[in-house]
Amino acid sequence: MKAKSVINATGVFVDDILKMDNPIAKALVRPSQGVHLVIDKSFLAGNSAMLIPKTADGRVLFVVPWYDHLVVGTTDTPLNSHAEEPIALETEIKFILDTVAQYLERPPARKDVLSVFAGLRPLAAPKEGSASTKELSRDHKLIVSASGLVTITGGKWTTYRKMAAETVDLVQKNNGGDKQTSDTRNIALHGSRPPSVSHLSAYGTDEDLIMTLVGEQPELKNALVNGHGYTLAQVVWAVRSEMAVTVEDVLARRLRLLFLDASAAISAAPVVARVMQRELGWDDTQKEEQLESFYKIAYHYKIN
Repeated sequence: MKAKSVINATGVFVDDILKMDNPIAKALVRPSQGVHLVIDKSFLAGNSAMLIPKTADGRVLFVVPWYDHLVVGTTDTPLNSHAEEPIALETEIKFILDTVAQYLERPPARKDVLSVFAGLRPLAAPKEGSASTKELSRDHKLIVSASGLVTITGGKWTTYRKMAAETVDLVQKNNGGDKQTSDTRNIALHGSRPPSVSHLSAYGTDEDLIMTLVGEQPELKNALVNGHGYTLAQVVWAVRSEMAVTVEDVLARRLRLLFLDASAAISAAPVVARVMQRELGWDDTQKEEQLESFYKIAYHYKIN
């Protein structure tokens, strides 16, 4: 494969790619783990988010309404290595529960946690002798290797568009082309329309197409799992229109059920697998392999 430019925008994995390009490349990032817990929305009075500005270790903690639940976080734990599936530490879970217990309507216990998940931040690598993530920069870095590889790392969600614009501008400059001004700031995302009270509102205009599926196959309106509003139609839509090819794709990255309620996602997995088997032509062995793979990941989202 050949290309005029290659952009290394791989988060905590940027150093792995840099070393493919240059085996003696200096590390750019130090992973920092952030953990989130999901609990029932009844623990927070009202619909407004809560920010706890100073916790016992000097950081902030937030409680945010999210898909009829509350997401609570986060931690900032320095790591010396990274994994594709980071796992929350017991100390992180305890810290979050102990802290929010002081501010919510009632203190949540471990049994109240519906899901726990962790992510990794690609913070700038620290100077010699420094271990605190509070001292690490949240700014982004943009570098060009001797080979021409463009690497973007660091940054935050709040600066993602600025990071993308600077990266594209640099690539255009390196390629000798004229700088083109992006107009995506004013372009609505696919499906954009005002939210409604419908449980399919997050799909925007695609909600109408999902309802058309249900009209053609009324059985698709059946619930995926008790206690949640997801239907079989959403699984079919994920496969046909959202490029879902695994059970994890559907339950984690399309419906988000794994992040909202791990036990419910595990219960829904066999139903999702059967629908996907029909849609994608899996044989029974493929279906069972998909379920086994999902269960291995999903059980880490439960607090035992």
